[in-house]
Amino acid sequence: MYRMSILTILCPSPLREKLDIPRCTLLALCHDMAESLVGDITPVDGVSKTEKRRREAETMVYLTKTLLGANTPCEDAGSLLREAWEEYEASTTLEAKFVHDVDKLELVIQMMEYERRAKGEIDLGEFVWVAERIRMEEMKAWCREVLKEREEFWRDVKKEPSGVNIAANVLNPEKGQKEVDGKVSQKEGG
Repeated sequence: MYRMSILTILCPSPLREKLDIPRCTLLALCHDMAESLVGDITPVDGVSKTEKRRREAETMVYLTKTLLGANTPCEDAGSLLREAWEEYEASTTLEAKFVHDVDKLELVIQMMEYERRAKGEIDLGEFVWVAERIRMEEMKAWCREVLKEREEFWRDVKKEPSGVNIAANVLNPEKGQKEVDGKVSQKEGG
């Protein structure tokens, strides 16, 4: 949450003009609040999206109404955080969409940091796919820069990492090709 908040502040200039950056920072800070109690539920945990949403929503009610209710110095803090969390979850505002992209970018950065820390002995290319889910063009460009750094790192350690084909799609979207099950196929309409 903290690094995501910092990344919102480092927003690329063209996008910065379109966004309410303090709002983005708030969304980033509270987007995973429910996980403080329910944990980070992932697809491998076998919990349906509906159940995950129910648990997180229930937890947010507890955090924002019970713990941050009327007996706090800032009486509207709970509702402010709850509204920000709901905005992020709904992902309908430009700010929420940006923060969702920041969340994905942060995962790519974290993946690369772990690989570097292990000096190339750990390959976490299985997480590169998340880069393809970034939607905003400015954020795609930012992610391309991170993936270029990853390419340079692996070249320097003289190893071939996994996730290369997916990274190539992100790095070279104009080629109009996509890796699918080990075969390169032309994108529809391209």
